[in-house]
Amino acid sequence: MEYILQVKDLHKEYKNFKALNGINMNVPKGAIYGFVGRNGAGKTTLIRTVCGLQLPTSGSFTLNGIQSTDKRIYKARECMGAVIETPALFLDMTARDNLIQQSIIMGIPSYDKINELLALVGLSDTGKKLARNFSLGMRQRLGIALALVGDPDFLILDEPINGLDPQGIIEIRELILKLNRERGITVLISSHLLDELSRLATHYGFIDKGKIITEMTAEELSSKCRKCIRLELSDTAVFARVMDSMGYEYNILDDRSAHLYTDIKFSDLAIALAAEGCDVISAVKEDESLEGFFMSLVGGNTDV
Repeated sequence: MEYILQVKDLHKEYKNFKALNGINMNVPKGAIYGFVGRNGAGKTTLIRTVCGLQLPTSGSFTLNGIQSTDKRIYKARECMGAVIETPALFLDMTARDNLIQQSIIMGIPSYDKINELLALVGLSDTGKKLARNFSLGMRQRLGIALALVGDPDFLILDEPINGLDPQGIIEIRELILKLNRERGITVLISSHLLDELSRLATHYGFIDKGKIITEMTAEELSSKCRKCIRLELSDTAVFARVMDSMGYEYNILDDRSAHLYTDIKFSDLAIALAAEGCDVISAVKEDESLEGFFMSLVGGNTDV
């Protein structure tokens, strides 16, 4: 398999804190790579390091076949676009003028592709409207357009749908899919909205405490996400006590619902719970979500 980005034993330390702790990562060419981890797990640190915004403490990475220690890495980065955290926009400029300014910064003499980029991200009709008056979704799409000015084959998006309304999320999702499928752009995308990420990603990397726990394809993830029973209950505290005594794996979702990971007969379950004063209000079989799978990997709080 051909990789556009490979990271090997990368470390980044800040005094007494290890942001990256020997991370290894492989992003295949042509993939939409979902980068999943808690806040503080090291996602943005890795992205900033690959983009050249900070240096690693040790370790290396390869970008488009060029080692990070090679002087040609600057040339390799010319084939990469990125939107890190929030788009860097000139708020007192129009969308067109922002793209012209980006072209000047990158030393691109022609503005012939600007109309095409505006159409691609759905900003053709913004006219003289200043970026400061754009919605959050429009700003995010303009940020992606700026990242595409140099015609990259690798696009890195750090939390591109964070804070967007449902319509904005759909627009960004459709844009990312279009860039990947029609233009062949490899995309690395980190996101807090894990179930939304599952609509996009072809590959995943799960990071925790500065290390990749596991990498897998979407197909492999689908096979690993366990089937479970979602239960609506009168008392989840009683449910937890009964499940512990029976040795069954479960996850309490809130004070009225839980996931149960077993093929126990429903009648046996209802009888066991009823004997302890807990009623089963409803039971539905479902597959474990990406969020549930991530929780099973790292445990505890799923603040990612």
